[in-house]
Amino acid sequence: MHRHAPLAGAVWMVVAGLCFAAVNSLSQYASAALGLPSTQVAFHQYLIALLCLLPWLLRHGMARSLRTRHPFQHLFRVALAVIGIQFWLWALAVPVPIWLGIALLMTSPLFATLGSALLLKEQVSRARLLATLAGFAGAMIILAPWNDDFTLAALLPIVAALFWAGYSLMVRYQSASESPHTIVVYLLLLSTPFNAMLALPDWQWPTLPQWWMVALAGALGAAAQMAIARAYSVAEASFVQPFDFAKLPLNVAAGWLVFGWAPPGRLWLGAAIIMLAVTLLTRLEQRRPRSPS
Repeated sequence: MHRHAPLAGAVWMVVAGLCFAAVNSLSQYASAALGLPSTQVAFHQYLIALLCLLPWLLRHGMARSLRTRHPFQHLFRVALAVIGIQFWLWALAVPVPIWLGIALLMTSPLFATLGSALLLKEQVSRARLLATLAGFAGAMIILAPWNDDFTLAALLPIVAALFWAGYSLMVRYQSASESPHTIVVYLLLLSTPFNAMLALPDWQWPTLPQWWMVALAGALGAAAQMAIARAYSVAEASFVQPFDFAKLPLNVAAGWLVFGWAPPGRLWLGAAIIMLAVTLLTRLEQRRPRSPS
């Protein structure tokens, strides 16, 4: 039986945020400092994550979870996720400062709201539209394309957010006919071959320091996924979701400790606007009446 343990849920979400902050710093160090191509980082990191999660997959009945009538939908959904991963790790390899990248990644729910209106033909209220526009205004404050130090590479996290929004829309669409476990299993199993195809043209064997970096990133990525699953299993989603925003200060701190990147004041203003917009969209989404289908 589901039990509501708010404190435990909040702690698990913060643990996930800590793991993701470490994953991002390790991935960025492996690519930007040690020279491992970002496609290699993605392949090795997600392979290790899959191996770490394999016992969990087997325990929950992998064969049963693989049964589906819509295999091509799963292929398309995972392809969207992998492209988002590749753009994100490319941004880290450039390197785009982690404070800029992680803040711009938070625009993904804003793209998902627009996509739900344009692609899924959902009704978008005036309040949802205004919240979405406000969120993008916050992203523009962070991006600051009017500054002299602006580069096109800063747009890479936004492209990653766009593809991850597409992935989220596919999850919402498939949830009507597929179980959550089937959706997760296909993501974990298909990510590795997709990443392998993208890594092959640039293939090089990692050095020992590079290998340790991506291996640890993969293990921590798996731990983060388990922590998120644990958070949603012990507390209500509406309660734990705001704690996901802890990833911003945690990633900022990691970027400062590892690379010495200190964010400008506009980050906090823009991020506050995005977080308020996403929180409002989440509340409006929960109150929105569902169709019988």
